[in-house]
Amino acid sequence: MHASADEAGRAAASVVAAALRRRLARAGEARVVFAAAPSQDAVLHALRAEPDIDWSAVTAFQMDEYVGLGDEHPQAFGTYLDDHIYGAVRPGRVHKMRPAGSGQAEADRYAALLAQAPIDVVCLGIGENGHIAFNDPGTADFEDPLAVKVVELDHASRVQQVNDGCFATVDEVPTHAVTVTVPALLAAATVVGSVSGTRKRDAVRRSLFGAIGTDCPASALRGHPNGWLFLDPDATPDEFMSVDPVKVE
Repeated sequence: MHASADEAGRAAASVVAAALRRRLARAGEARVVFAAAPSQDAVLHALRAEPDIDWSAVTAFQMDEYVGLGDEHPQAFGTYLDDHIYGAVRPGRVHKMRPAGSGQAEADRYAALLAQAPIDVVCLGIGENGHIAFNDPGTADFEDPLAVKVVELDHASRVQQVNDGCFATVDEVPTHAVTVTVPALLAAATVVGSVSGTRKRDAVRRSLFGAIGTDCPASALRGHPNGWLFLDPDATPDEFMSVDPVKVE
């Protein structure tokens, strides 16, 4: 736990930056997957200020996107990432999701892009219902054979978008999305989670202390060999209070 969301974001960004620097020094290139949500604001703001990252050698991906929103829609996750990270650091390559129609063609295209090389870093949050990306309870699959798929969004996920101020009403929130799956996310060498706010506290509690299973998809993070979870005080469950970042083990 950190004293504020900003402090947690800076700590998370330092881990992300260190992982990118190591990979760039070793291989000359790096691949990172970003979440797009208000919980990532502080992380991405701090990451923009991290020195000595050759962003021109970084390939950036997003982990999910609504089906049916245009490329320039203000609530599209690609637009969020343009505003919060890409426009500032200018990665060498940016692969946006652009799902049209049913979204299946885009899921297939994006899976092929991810398969070209291993992912080095994933930056993610935890949803109010315990989702990671748009792998909701009921649709998450820890043994998913697919890297990217089309999903119907859980009602709680759609309500969260309203709670986050992204849409005015649930009816405005798209019903389907393309998402990177749980196994594909956890295949990354480093996974860095950042969570803030009281509405996430119960999901964090179940992720850290509940049964590992798809009832709380974020519980899968406990099986990652280099997974980190950074929390502000509001998101930190009473069972676990520490001044240090949580190493998910």
